[in-house]
Amino acid sequence: MGGREPRLPLSEHEQQVLQELEQALVEQDPAFADRVRSENVYRYAGRYLKWSVLGFAAGLTVMLVFFTTSVAVGSLGVLMMFASLVMFWTNLRRMGKAGWEDIGRSLRAEGIGHAVTDTRSWFRERFRRDR
Repeated sequence: MGGREPRLPLSEHEQQVLQELEQALVEQDPAFADRVRSENVYRYAGRYLKWSVLGFAAGLTVMLVFFTTSVAVGSLGVLMMFASLVMFWTNLRRMGKAGWEDIGRSLRAEGIGHAVTDTRSWFRERFRRDR
C-alpha cells in the first residue's frame, strides 16, 4: 500500500513498563530526563530552519559583495545559499504538517509579538556587554 500502518494504543502492561522506565531515568539522571522532555523533533528542526535562513542570507551577502571582484568567492556564496536551501528543505520535511500546525497554534495562542520579543530578549542577553 505504501502508507504507514495505523498506530495501536499501548496495552496497560506496556504503559506501566514505559512509566517505570521513565521513573528510573528521572531518578538516575534528572538533568538528562529534563532535556529529553523538553527536546522534540519540532524544536530541533525549527532551530535548523533558523540557521539555514541565516546561512542563506550570509551566502547571498557573500555573493553580492564579492561576485564582481572574485568569481570564485562569489561562487562560494552561491554554494552557501544552495547548502542552506537543502538544509531548509530537509528540516521542513522533518517537521511535516504536524510541526507547522503546532507552530501556528503556539503563535496564535501567544501571538507573533511574543515570539519576536522573546527572540529580541535572547539576543540582548546573549550579546550584552558587561560594563
